[in-house]
Amino acid sequence: MTRIQDARLASGTVRPDRPADHVDQSEEIIRTPQLGPAGWARWAWRQLTSMRTALLLLLLLALAAIPGSLVPQRSADPNGVIQYFARDPAAAELLDRLQAFDVYSSVWFSAIYLLLFLSLIGCVVPRIRHHVKAMLAAPPSTPKNLSRLPAHRQDILDDVTLIQAVDGAERELRSLRYRVLRVDEAEGQVVSLAAERGYLRETGNLIFHLALLGVLITVAVGGGFKYTGQRVLVEGQTFVNSRLAFDSFNAGRFITDSSLPPFSLTLDRFTVSYVTDNVNALGLASSFTADVSVNRQGADSPTNARIEVNSPLTVDGSEIYLLGNGYAPRITVRDPSGKVVFSDTVPFLPQDSNLTSLGVVKVPDGLTGQVGMIGFFYPTRATTSSGASYSSYPDLVLPVLTLNVYVGNLGLDAGNPKSVYKLDTSGMTEVAGGDSGVAALELTPDAEVELPGGLGTVQLEDIPRFASFDIAHDPTQVPVLIAAITALVGLGLSLFVPRRRVWVRATQWGGTVRLEYGGLARGDDPQLLPSVENLAHRIANRLPPTTKEPT
Repeated sequence: MTRIQDARLASGTVRPDRPADHVDQSEEIIRTPQLGPAGWARWAWRQLTSMRTALLLLLLLALAAIPGSLVPQRSADPNGVIQYFARDPAAAELLDRLQAFDVYSSVWFSAIYLLLFLSLIGCVVPRIRHHVKAMLAAPPSTPKNLSRLPAHRQDILDDVTLIQAVDGAERELRSLRYRVLRVDEAEGQVVSLAAERGYLRETGNLIFHLALLGVLITVAVGGGFKYTGQRVLVEGQTFVNSRLAFDSFNAGRFITDSSLPPFSLTLDRFTVSYVTDNVNALGLASSFTADVSVNRQGADSPTNARIEVNSPLTVDGSEIYLLGNGYAPRITVRDPSGKVVFSDTVPFLPQDSNLTSLGVVKVPDGLTGQVGMIGFFYPTRATTSSGASYSSYPDLVLPVLTLNVYVGNLGLDAGNPKSVYKLDTSGMTEVAGGDSGVAALELTPDAEVELPGGLGTVQLEDIPRFASFDIAHDPTQVPVLIAAITALVGLGLSLFVPRRRVWVRATQWGGTVRLEYGGLARGDDPQLLPSVENLAHRIANRLPPTTKEPT
């Protein structure tokens, strides 16, 4: 050894059982090659297209979808988003910056989605090529020593020729859907059969991944051709399927005004049934029913239909779902001379299961100043021991509407859109209710109450119900369903189809024939040995009666 090696041997960095020119004994520093831009790009692509990365991205996609079920989404529940902002503006502002109210169209969700898409393509395409080559290739040749295989059996057959034994074994293997290769190993004295089956397992695995790709492509491309919109209808109101008629509308990039199917929908009556015969469930809603009239283009007359929860109505490829409901009191405001300056049904948003509801009335014109009112509606008013009001039952038993009245600037003249469910009181003065020193106005059906300061009167004329509908057109439903079923079929094949290789060697042994069997499975297959035993019995049953001595 050299002096340097002697020093490294003393320090424990050199192993004396290795030659002096071994890589670990070398004095030279091992330098790895430097990767250029192309090398790093190739490395990144291999990492992205590995199955481990695909599984990780699939897990991340599932985790990224969780906020969409915890936080209301603008595309599905815009009213829920409005209420979230009303309850906690600071948290809602933060969540909005993080795109939590638009999870499925957010930048971070789309990034995971696209990376998963690329990763699956990079995984599946090479595997398809290799799988096709493997299916076209001949089964592997018979090993020399079959006794070393996990499943082994040997039979000695009398009064059977070598050709009879081999022909019978080949017919039996082919009947069991094995791909068979016949090889004459020793000039008619030894003939072997190499057989394999189970490529359907890998085919099923590829089908599963291709179906998953189909789902991703369908959702990505088909998303441009779908739309969802929400509309609140009070009993007697009619909705026309046009972009401007929706309360909120979200459409794919390929949706135009002319692509919306022309139809109209009228809410004739909304009915809710409540539990009345069970004290523990008193007031619990048992059914929601919306009776509607649908007028399609080209139809001679409207058709009557019924929409219930989880039972949507399909009109010209659009599905109409029943989302929510509540009360929409008809409120009339008159000036001091008795002239009507405002009269409309105002949907009040339910705040609890007994439909204590909150609503806003805005009267911009007709009075001496702009007037805004925040109202609470109680279908069945009750009071606590402290005098606070609440609704004790969701149906109209003792309806009462209370109004806090504000005068000042409603903020409508600035041209900025304002929510009909919110009242900006920053530029207004409270003249009734709250801290104004004047009691809030209380209205019962048909009662007319004076507004403070001689502004006029307000009257609760009627209390119809409203229903909230979601109108959705999604052409991807059928393709996604087909892809999902295909994925399940592929998954079933990949899980339950065994991949096996079986070899049979027939040897002429004097006046007898020795049949030797060997089996090998890809992965864990507890049925491998029983299947080889069963194959041997089936082959023996195909041959003429003979003496069989298994070994």
